[in-house]
Formats: sequence, C-alpha cells, structure tokens
Amino acid sequence: MSEKRWTLAAPAHLAQAVRKSRFIANAATAATPGAAFAFIDSVADRTATHNCWAWRIGQHYRFSDDGEPAGTAGKPMLQAIDGQALDHVVVVVTRWFGGIKLGAGGLMRAYGGCAAACLRAAPRHELIETIDVEFELPFAAAPLLHSRLAELQASKLDERFTVGGVTLRVRLPGQRVDALQALLADLSRGRSRARSVD
Repeated sequence: MSEKRWTLAAPAHLAQAVRKSRFIANAATAATPGAAFAFIDSVADRTATHNCWAWRIGQHYRFSDDGEPAGTAGKPMLQAIDGQALDHVVVVVTRWFGGIKLGAGGLMRAYGGCAAACLRAAPRHELIETIDVEFELPFAAAPLLHSRLAELQASKLDERFTVGGVTLRVRLPGQRVDALQALLADLSRGRSRARSVD
C-alpha cells in the first residue's frame, strides 16, 4: 500500500526572526500550477528583500530562491513539503534582511525551518486520489447500486438510459474500485465491468 499523503485543510501563516532578519511563511493548497503561482503573487511582499517559494502538485514541483544563493531557500522549502508527505501545497517564505549575513547553511535552516514550522502548524486532511469510472447495468439492478454508492464513497456524475439498461459514471476513491467491480459482477451476473474514463 502506498504512503498516505496529506494536504492543507486551511491556509497557514507563521512569523519568525532569525538573527535580526524577519521571515514570514504563508502556505495553502493548490490544485494546479496556475493556482500555486496565483497564491505566490497574492502573498509576496514587494517591499521585502526576498520572496522565496516552493510547491508540489503530484509529480510536478517548482521552487525559487528569488535572489538568495542557489539552493539555499526554495529547495529546503520543497524538502519541508515532501518531509511531511504533503501534496497539492504551495509555501512562500518572505524575508526582510536584518543586517547580519546568515551564510548558506544558515539560510537553508532559516527558510526550510520556517516553511516546516508553518506546515506543521497547519490543519490538514488526508489526500485521497479519486477515479472516474463508467459502466452499464440492467434497469432492475440500478436501484440497488444507487443504494450502495455512499458505502463505496462514490458520487454519481452522469446517468443515461439506454434500451438495455442504464449507463452510469461515478467518481470514487481509487482503493474502492475493486469493491465496485465485485458489486457490479454480482448485480449483473458477471456481465458488467467498470472502466476508467478521463
């Protein structure tokens, strides 16, 4: 079984001071890269010295050091996201320079630590991957299937009536597909099978 993944249930905010520099972290969910960049634009403070950021959405990720030495800000922030098994998350850490240089190691600890603390404090919920499937059933079996959708944590997306029965499209957690297949086989005497749709 794959490792559980989490996402934020609400935006989060955290402020820290590190050797006279002020750091403010903001984090939120992001369903798409466009949503991540919109969040970055909305919280970045143009009066600050740096607005560094990182996001992960499934296999896709990006990060920026925004003028800090390469690898000292964005990458540690991405590691903070990954280290907490988070997905569909964006975090921005804004820094106002306080006059004392932190060095590469100090910057990595400050940015990564601020992002990690912000994410740890954020409310979260488990991220459950869903899949859309479609299948046909005889008319007589449809009411029983409808009564079992909640048990499968499935939601009906579409329903079409044909000469031979009903065609349904539902969305359900990926780990429930096998249970649906077994139910369909039982209701249709092995003639109906769900197929994945995009």
